[in-house]
Amino acid sequence: MKRILFVISFAIALSGCDVLQQLPTSVGTGVTEAEAGQGIKEALSQGLVNAVLHLNKEDGFYKDALYKVLLPPDAKKIENALRTVGMGSVVDKAVLQINRGAEDAVGYAKPIFVEAIKNITLQDAIGLVKNGDTSATHFFREKTTAQLTAAFLPIIKSSLDKVNATKYYGDIVSTYNNFPTTMKKINPDLNSYVTERATVALFDLVAKEELNIRTNVVARTTDILKKVFGQKWM
Repeated sequence: MKRILFVISFAIALSGCDVLQQLPTSVGTGVTEAEAGQGIKEALSQGLVNAVLHLNKEDGFYKDALYKVLLPPDAKKIENALRTVGMGSVVDKAVLQINRGAEDAVGYAKPIFVEAIKNITLQDAIGLVKNGDTSATHFFREKTTAQLTAAFLPIIKSSLDKVNATKYYGDIVSTYNNFPTTMKKINPDLNSYVTERATVALFDLVAKEELNIRTNVVARTTDILKKVFGQKWM
């Protein structure tokens, strides 16, 4: 009886200090808030690594039917016009080099995305563990797209310049703009467009990996992923 009273008294005493704030808080069977946060961040990080590995290689974009970067919608008329006059090979070269630029650039995206993942708060992560599906990727996309785009844009520009994609695209735009029949000129700048397409591809692959981790036991490659995503969340 004395032991029970001591425990109760000790708990009451703790309630008035900061010690309780430092104790692990459970959000699921045997899972603390800290572990839930770590699990979400690891899931996003694993998804990002796999996304970069998928895209940051020759033909990672170019030969992927889903992620291949085609000419911007406004430039579609250029492609049609140039192919009509027998200049299809010029268009093909431009498209190839645009994709080569995207393939190169996503390799530099990893540290930018990883830093953004680190900034996800513990409170946000707890809710994302429970929400299921691709909620973590969706949240990550909503919160970070603007800053990621700003950081990614100069990398895309550098990669496009490195493989002469900007030159090839500029050449076909200039050729089209100089046609006597061209009434509306096309802007040859494609950096923002390729940045948007590359970012969308990365997020899409991260989302697929998140869903895989949530539904496929084999995809949980670390102890924390197994512990957090092996729970039945209410």
